[in-house]
Amino acid sequence: MTNALVPVVPDLPLLRSALSLAERGWHVFPCVPGGKRPALRGSWQDHATTEPARVRAWWRRAVYNIGIACGPSMLVVIDLDVPHDIRKLPSAEDRSAVSGSDALATLCDQHGQPYPLPTYAVGTPSGGCHLYYAAPAGLVRNSVGRLGPHIDVRADSGYVIGDGSRIGSCFYTACDHRRPVPLPEWIAALLVNQPVPAVPTGAAPDLPGERSTAYAAAALHEETRIVAAARLGTRNDTLNRAAFSLGQLVGAGMLSPPAVITALMSAAERCGLPDGEAIRTIRSGMTAGTRRPRYFQARS
Repeated sequence: MTNALVPVVPDLPLLRSALSLAERGWHVFPCVPGGKRPALRGSWQDHATTEPARVRAWWRRAVYNIGIACGPSMLVVIDLDVPHDIRKLPSAEDRSAVSGSDALATLCDQHGQPYPLPTYAVGTPSGGCHLYYAAPAGLVRNSVGRLGPHIDVRADSGYVIGDGSRIGSCFYTACDHRRPVPLPEWIAALLVNQPVPAVPTGAAPDLPGERSTAYAAAALHEETRIVAAARLGTRNDTLNRAAFSLGQLVGAGMLSPPAVITALMSAAERCGLPDGEAIRTIRSGMTAGTRRPRYFQARS
């Protein structure tokens, strides 16, 4: 007679990796086996922990991938991506020119700064790289493309998949285990400081100063709140409408494109939309919106 209660055998490498990351003071939580989505109900930010007992309990249940909550871990992670269709490009020179790593090198040259290595670094299954830095004093939020093409930033309210995790047959693998160095000040300045919104060309109505700024900020807050609360089956349409509406304010010079993209990407992440789908929808909606600027009309 066999025993119906078969003990769960933990994946020891994943368990050891999760414990090692928690020992660094990084707040970890389970993500679905072989994927990037949080595995627990409720807010992953509330679940993330450094407590060894909770880590052991989680990773003894299933072969979870490892999520690292950047905000409470005091981390800023620069994600250098490689496009999925990169192999279709004709030469190695063409392929390197569109990678996140190459875009970061170009940014460094523009600012007369060295490439921001060495620091803790993790190779990703796509062939890209995550560069980990200690967070600066100012607030850094998630962003997509703000530093350059194929460069994403994960910081406050964001998370990354940690060393030892797997997507398909490929692993996230730490290639430099040193402690993260502080985020270079010049990069921090680009991420912490909001750029001045571009003023559209052509004749435009006079904007009533502080009141239009308050109106735009309120619109950004409300649209991102609606997107974050969107339910399955409505998420993409909700995001598209929000991107169009806020794109109209971008076209009027009342909001900056990076601020809108960053806020909407964060909201899309909270409602569960994949990053790739979200950024395509945001860009499409914003492009359409900027062609039909919406100006603040002060009430008399």
